[in-house]
Amino acid sequence: MTALHIDSAFDSGNIELLGRGEGGAFDLAIRRDRMSDFYQWFHFRVTGARGVPLELRILNAGGSAYAYGWPNYRARVSDDRRDWVQTDTAYADGVLTIRHTPATDSCWFAYHAPYPIERHHDLIARAAAAPGVQVRTLGRSLDGQAIDAIELGDGGPPVWLIARQHPGESMAEWWMEGAIDALIEGSALARSLRSRVRFHIVPNMNPDGSVRGHLRTNAAGVNLNRVWHAPNAETEPEVACVLAHMERTGVHFAMDVHGDETIPHLFMAGFEGIPNATPQQAEGYRRYLELLGRHSADFQTRVGYEIAAPGTGNLTMATNAIAHRFGAVAMTLEMPFKDALENPDPVRGWSPARSKALGRACLSALADWL
Repeated sequence: MTALHIDSAFDSGNIELLGRGEGGAFDLAIRRDRMSDFYQWFHFRVTGARGVPLELRILNAGGSAYAYGWPNYRARVSDDRRDWVQTDTAYADGVLTIRHTPATDSCWFAYHAPYPIERHHDLIARAAAAPGVQVRTLGRSLDGQAIDAIELGDGGPPVWLIARQHPGESMAEWWMEGAIDALIEGSALARSLRSRVRFHIVPNMNPDGSVRGHLRTNAAGVNLNRVWHAPNAETEPEVACVLAHMERTGVHFAMDVHGDETIPHLFMAGFEGIPNATPQQAEGYRRYLELLGRHSADFQTRVGYEIAAPGTGNLTMATNAIAHRFGAVAMTLEMPFKDALENPDPVRGWSPARSKALGRACLSALADWL
């Protein structure tokens, strides 16, 4: 048999080899998040398969966290780990089947274009070298990684941007790269925003889960976006240290950046269900959505999550907790793992480039909103 190999022993890698059939046929399984039942993120490499038609069967896809997200989903593949394109993918009877014929001897597959931890450190270094930027370590993760925060701006209302509470939602840090680069360049937009507000930006809330190849949890199996009411520094220090710094700075506007496994649209979720929502908060949120629609042709408000009734909001979630605690205009941005059907891209789907462009668009909307 051809000397084909599959491995995932690298940053954000996740797959288990169950068996091999004839030719390029492999049976695989996605590994669960540590101390958790969540799983959906995969990232692995196939070597020695140049010109070999691969059939990669993920046998446990039907038991994943969001199995209803697999229909019409297409896996990402790359020969160079820079350009990620969609490939032939089908879901039936609980099995996700990926078919691809590699053009080279090393080919990478992933649930979405990964955002490597080394790229995160490059982003932090680039920001730290820019004039007027401070980089802080707000705390440490359970694995000892820094919870990095980028701060810039001449003063004014505090604006918080956070991402990757759910580590498998890698598009969130691609968004962050676009937003941070927009703020450290010398453009009119950057000058306008930095003169009017103070930004506090956490590009990766969950570096442990990111490196471990988790979908949704940290190293202790905790879903960070369900502990904002009272984070425990022993099991979710990532949220505890960020919330403690928010208490010191206050919050006027906040965006928590995510990805959604099932909905093929770009959308926002708000804080309508919190018990103390004010008309001013509600109007601020409505107005931001309207402005974002002007700056992004991908953004829409027709499809999204069900809006919570007044007084029924889940205060364990970041957006609700921040709006409730600080009286802020807060929101959760959701990007698709599939594609945004408003402007579908049959080659790359929802891609790093589109995520980065959206980061800039969100800042343009914020400038108008202010």
